[in-house]
Amino acid sequence: MAIIKPFKAVRPANEYVKMVAELPYDVMNREEAKKIAKGNKYSYLHIDRAEIDLDDKINEHDEQVYVKAKENLDKFKKENIFVKDKEDAIYIYREIVNDRAQIGIVACVAVDDNLNGVVKKHEYTKPDKELDRTNHIKYCNANTGTVLLTYKENEEIDKIMDYYVYFMNPIYDFKTDDGVTHTVWKVEKERDINNLINEFKKVGNLYIADGHHRCAAAENIALEERRKNPNYTGEEEFNYYIAMISPDTNLKVMDYNRVVKDLNNLTEEEFLNKIKEKFILREVKENYKPDKKGHMGMFLNDKWYEIEFGKEYLDKKDVVETLDISILQQYILDEILGIKNPRTDKRIDFIGGIRGAKEIERRVKEDMKVGFLMYPTHINELISVADANEIMPAKSTWFEPKVRCGLFLHELN
Repeated sequence: MAIIKPFKAVRPANEYVKMVAELPYDVMNREEAKKIAKGNKYSYLHIDRAEIDLDDKINEHDEQVYVKAKENLDKFKKENIFVKDKEDAIYIYREIVNDRAQIGIVACVAVDDNLNGVVKKHEYTKPDKELDRTNHIKYCNANTGTVLLTYKENEEIDKIMDYYVYFMNPIYDFKTDDGVTHTVWKVEKERDINNLINEFKKVGNLYIADGHHRCAAAENIALEERRKNPNYTGEEEFNYYIAMISPDTNLKVMDYNRVVKDLNNLTEEEFLNKIKEKFILREVKENYKPDKKGHMGMFLNDKWYEIEFGKEYLDKKDVVETLDISILQQYILDEILGIKNPRTDKRIDFIGGIRGAKEIERRVKEDMKVGFLMYPTHINELISVADANEIMPAKSTWFEPKVRCGLFLHELN
C-alpha cells in the first residue's frame, strides 16, 4: 500500500516558469551548469548548483555552496519568482518529446514507505553524493529535487489523469530549448485528491526510477528530524518528499554507456583477444547501436565493434546476472579491465544515452581509451530486480525525458 499526500508547493510564478525550469543537477558538471545558467538569473541552477555563483576554487561540496543555495532560494521567494500555493494540491505533469508523452502525478510520498520496503530501490548510492543532497535539503529547508517513481499501471489513476489532460486548463504549458513540451495541471478538488490517494493505496509498490540520492537524502533528513523530535506524529512535512509518480508503461529507458581510461596494461591485440575468448566480436564499418538484448557496441582506436553475448550468459536464473550491463561489468570491466567497483573507480565514466554514440567517440578520442554502447535495460527488468530485493550495477538506467527541476519544491516545516 503506497501512501501519497497533497502538499503546498513552492513553485515558479507563471511568467518565470520557462526560465526557472532546468535539467536535474546530476546530469551536468560544474562547467556545463555555468554555461546553461549564463545570462539567466532565473535559472534554478542558481539554487540546485549554487557553486556556479561562487569562485571556481571553492569545492562544490563546501558549506559555502549550501549557504549560497539558501540565499538564492530566499531571494527567489522574496522577489516572487517562487510563490507558495495556499492550499494543498496534487499535480499532473506531462512531458512530450518527439510525439511521445511521459505523464505522472506529482505528490508527496511517505519516507516510511522507503523504510518499510513499499518504495523499492535498484541501485546503491554514493556516500558523497548522498551527503551533498542531504545538506542541500537541510540548508534550504525543502525537498529541492523531484524523485521519479514508477508503479504497475492502474486504470483508475489513468482515468483521473486523462480527465484533467482533456478537460481542464493547465497552470503551466511551455517548451524548453531541447524541444520538450512541459504541461502541468493542478488537482485541488478534494474528491479527486481522495480518489488518487485511495487508488495508490491499492498499488502494491512504488519503484525508484531516477533519483536514488534524492530519495536517500530525504530519508536522512526525516530520521535526523525524528531524533530531534522524539514525539513526532508522522504527519510533519519532514516525513515526506516530492516525487513524480508515473506508470511503468509510460516510461522510456535509454542506454547508459561507459568509457574507460586505459586497457589495464594490455595491448589492443591482447584486449581484443580476451574479449574473443568470451564473446563473439565483429568489426563494423560505423558506430554500432545494438537493437536487441545480448548485443553491445564498442569503440576502440577509431574502430567500432559489435560484441554479441552467448545464450549461456542470458539464460541464467538470476535476473541481475542476465542484464547486459551486468555481463559487461563482470566479464569485461572487472575480469579484463580490472574495474571492480564502478561506483568508486576513477578510470571509468558514464554517458547517458541521450548523448549518443558521438559522445562516446568524442570522449575516447579526447581523454579515454575505449567506450561501450549498450542496449537499454527494460523497465520490466528494473522492476524484477527491485522485486527480488537485488541491486543493479551502478548507472544501469537513463530515463528520458528528464523531470525538470525547479517546478515544485516541498518545504519541510
